[in-house]
Amino acid sequence: MRHVAGLTAAVSTENIVEEIVKPDVLEAYLAALPEKALSLGVRVLLAVVVFLIGAQLIKLIRKLVKKSMTRANAELGAVQFVDSFLKAAMYIVLILMTASYFGLDAASIVAVLGSAGVAIGLAVQGSLSNLAGGVLILILKPFKVGDYIKESSTGHEGTVTEIQIFYTKLLTYDNQTIILPNGNLANNSLVNVSAEDCRRMDIKVGISYRADLKRAKEVLQQVLESDEHTLKDRERLVFVDDLSDSAVVLGVRCWLAREEFWSGKWRITENCKLALDQAGIEIPYPQLDVHVLE
Repeated sequence: MRHVAGLTAAVSTENIVEEIVKPDVLEAYLAALPEKALSLGVRVLLAVVVFLIGAQLIKLIRKLVKKSMTRANAELGAVQFVDSFLKAAMYIVLILMTASYFGLDAASIVAVLGSAGVAIGLAVQGSLSNLAGGVLILILKPFKVGDYIKESSTGHEGTVTEIQIFYTKLLTYDNQTIILPNGNLANNSLVNVSAEDCRRMDIKVGISYRADLKRAKEVLQQVLESDEHTLKDRERLVFVDDLSDSAVVLGVRCWLAREEFWSGKWRITENCKLALDQAGIEIPYPQLDVHVLE
């Protein structure tokens, strides 16, 4: 019986193979092949055309949204965030529309993605955290484009140039671009150096113990008074800050406009040194007195 069953299966397989390789079946397949290739080519061409037209429409919509937000005096960071969000969302829709020309049902794709939502959410939880962080930054406004910030967890600092949906770009003073995730910026402490219109400048100057202390204070005070960029309505002080091992440390304090801070600090530091030299007041260096006992 097993031998008969085996023969029957072999005969059935041979019949199927003969049916497939019949000349008329092969000829029919080859005859239909150009039509199928043409149909596939038309689908590919339509998909390319749809994608290109959709890409141009996306650019147009983004441009219109940017213009409308700019006319409404929206912050640059908000404009950049909305623009990047629209770009990502519209390109996803465009890709789904393009895939439909190849027989893929967009509704089925969305349903599959929805059913796999938990797994996808775990896989992209970092990106979702960055997206939520970007939204919080735009709502709470701890900083905006153009502000100089210092991030505490990594120590990075720079001027904010872009606020995207997932990350923020900083430009450092030496022209390097730092990309920070929005989630880190929203969850960690940071310093916004540009939040106020003016900043306090502190310089420490050491003078010799043998120098005339009052004269040194007068010289440094005159440096502050004569500088045209120090704010006249804020305190300008020269005081004894510390009595160190080798010098009397004087504190020089004044206020400068935010945009004048660094140039003012460098200028005033140099002028303090020149003024003390001109007045004959010594700026000592660390030294050690050795006494030899005979």
